[in-house]
Amino acid sequence: MKDDLAFLSEIFKIVEGALRLDATKVRNYSQLLAEKLEANGESASARRLRRLLEEPGNQLRPLHLDQNALPPVDGESRFPLLERLSTRAAESATILTEPQMRLVDEFEHAVKHRAALENLGITGSPSLLLYGPPGCGKTLLAGDIARKLELPIYIARLDGMISSFLGSTAKNIRAIFEFAARTPCVLFLDEFDAIAKLRDDQQELGELKRVVNSFIQTLDMFARDLVVIAATNHEHLLDSAVWRRFTFQLEIGLPDYSTREKLWRQFTSTISLPKREIEVLADLSEGFSGAALKATADRLKMRTITHREPPSLHLAMRTLLAHAGAKPDRWLRPELLDDPLKLHKALTDRSAKLYSLSMISALTGQPKSTLFRHLRTPEGKPHPPNARRTTVHQSHPAQARA
Repeated sequence: MKDDLAFLSEIFKIVEGALRLDATKVRNYSQLLAEKLEANGESASARRLRRLLEEPGNQLRPLHLDQNALPPVDGESRFPLLERLSTRAAESATILTEPQMRLVDEFEHAVKHRAALENLGITGSPSLLLYGPPGCGKTLLAGDIARKLELPIYIARLDGMISSFLGSTAKNIRAIFEFAARTPCVLFLDEFDAIAKLRDDQQELGELKRVVNSFIQTLDMFARDLVVIAATNHEHLLDSAVWRRFTFQLEIGLPDYSTREKLWRQFTSTISLPKREIEVLADLSEGFSGAALKATADRLKMRTITHREPPSLHLAMRTLLAHAGAKPDRWLRPELLDDPLKLHKALTDRSAKLYSLSMISALTGQPKSTLFRHLRTPEGKPHPPNARRTTVHQSHPAQARA
């Protein structure tokens, strides 16, 4: 505890001088602090402090309150370049695997111990690059990290800040970094590939490549003063020089079965689905993002209010199919619902124990008797109309007399 308070007197004097715009007091006590740091064995921190004092342009001067507190805006549209996100714990927080949790934990500890790391010669602020398919929780994870670090988080959606004048784009980038450097926060760069593309891409203009160069230079310039998290859905587009700027790199992929099970339990906690139905939904949703799972769960919960009906597996399946679209990499495809034989085979091939006839009936919304009749016909062909009428007549004489 004593070591933590050893330089408190000098820090108070520096803050007091800054608040009173007393540049001499700030410089004198900063030099004294550098001497004490060096005597205490923290030579790297002492050198950094002396560099700050020697850098040209580092003069104590008042800033307009709006300039200091408000995020920068685009010079043309006047739209804000940054948006502050909420860091409250979200219902749909990203569920991570053990290796992912270890990397995130290491990143958080590196941010919290920046001064100690710098004293060991590890310069620059820790930075994290998140990549993977859309809807898998990259933004949610960035917000959760900021909450644990007890820092506000500002998001810069880079795809929307590229100006028609590329020189203005470079100015916008610098304005974002300058704001984040003087504001304790996490800077979250969303849609990162929009500004950090491969510079050898033949499809890109020379001017845009110069903007990428400018971005990399600005990132290097302000790296010491920032906590940066970037996210992209198209990591293959990123320039190799950009990858090297990020100390930590984490892939957030589509959720595996165990994660999907946890997500379904989390998303449907208010409607309490049975364990077997959770298992079915986790299996059905292979290849779907966490966002698609949440949208399906939200629709189930909505129906319990708007239609006063219990959650329906049939509705869940149709909603998942709507999200599936025509993507060939998913085993669950819309045309399966139109062919009971193919659907039954697809499901029972996956798990005959999980997909009983009753469960398939719940998923398709068809009575078990109808499904059974389809399955008994040769090659899954429906009975001829006359055969159906004969069957009805034999089974239900009262209906025949009517």
